[in-house]
Amino acid sequence: MITEMKPSLMIRDVHASDRPRERLMNQGAAALSNQELIAILLRTGTKQESVLHLANRVLTFFEQLHELKNATIEEIMSVKGIGEAKAVQLLAAVELGRRLAQQQTDGKFTVRSPKDAATFLMADMTSLKQENFVVLFMNVKNQVLHKQTIFIGSLNASIVHPREIFREAVKRSAAAIICAHNHPSGNPSPSPEDIEVTKRIQEAGHIMGIELLDHVIIGDHQFISLKEKGYM
Repeated sequence: MITEMKPSLMIRDVHASDRPRERLMNQGAAALSNQELIAILLRTGTKQESVLHLANRVLTFFEQLHELKNATIEEIMSVKGIGEAKAVQLLAAVELGRRLAQQQTDGKFTVRSPKDAATFLMADMTSLKQENFVVLFMNVKNQVLHKQTIFIGSLNASIVHPREIFREAVKRSAAAIICAHNHPSGNPSPSPEDIEVTKRIQEAGHIMGIELLDHVIIGDHQFISLKEKGYM
């Protein structure tokens, strides 16, 4: 829900029950829009506009919320009305969120489905500007022993070679692996190269006795499992 306000209307003019802080206390943080959450972080607007309008311009500037994840302090400060203090507050909140997400994926995360694998990887991979080819090395209980980026760049069967993957798998005593890569376009649909790479890795896994459980393609907060799609 985005609270609509006239440009001249200040937050003090909004009914108390409709103010972001009060809504958070009464209804919980999950009930607030992205605009309202950012408004709480910014705390105040400017003499010309309310904090809600300032928050809305932050969202408009970055187009998609996850773009804030990689924003620099200079980029945030380029938004009119955002000074150093407000930019620091936003960056601190983003970093705290990143660390909380990482804390949840540290340790032995168990993968029971393609969705589990995508959830494990989504926070780090959905907003990458280049393709990253990542491998999860699993034990016999399908718990993640290790995550490693094998290659950065456009996926190509001659570049992403199985030996790089299985050398690490042997080193980690992995029983199985899950491969994943992102599509910066946001569309996770597999390309012919994606399918070719998957088949080569799967064939090498049969020889090595280390199963390729899945190849997950990450898009813009969505994913496709090549196993579910019948490509392996």
